[in-house]
Amino acid sequence: MAVKFLSTEWAEAVKAALNASADFKKAAGDQKATIQQVITGDTETRYWIIIDAGTIDLGVGDAPEPDATISQSYDTAVGLAKGSVSAVTAYMTGKIKVTGNMGKLLGLQGALGQLPVAMTTLDVEY
Repeated sequence: MAVKFLSTEWAEAVKAALNASADFKKAAGDQKATIQQVITGDTETRYWIIIDAGTIDLGVGDAPEPDATISQSYDTAVGLAKGSVSAVTAYMTGKIKVTGNMGKLLGLQGALGQLPVAMTTLDVEY
């Protein structure tokens, strides 16, 4: 059964897929970060990611004291999730805006790059 993109069920499915991934655990290593995601469109959707020593927690809503906030349109978020949009290209062309600790995000690039990999294993309704 498909889960709706950016829903609570989607967040739980992505979290489970990443926590089961040896590639994610290796890429995350012993790093720690809290990231707020802001998706704009007809309505604004917010979700958070907490990476802590090889595990991820992910949920809908606002993060407690985020290290960084990443903002993008719904269309950009879908492209990133499907792997049809490069995060680097989106950032360089202004489709992604980042505030906060950019160095921490760069250190997590490998771990964050596992999100679209995990999403390709899920049945997601966009």
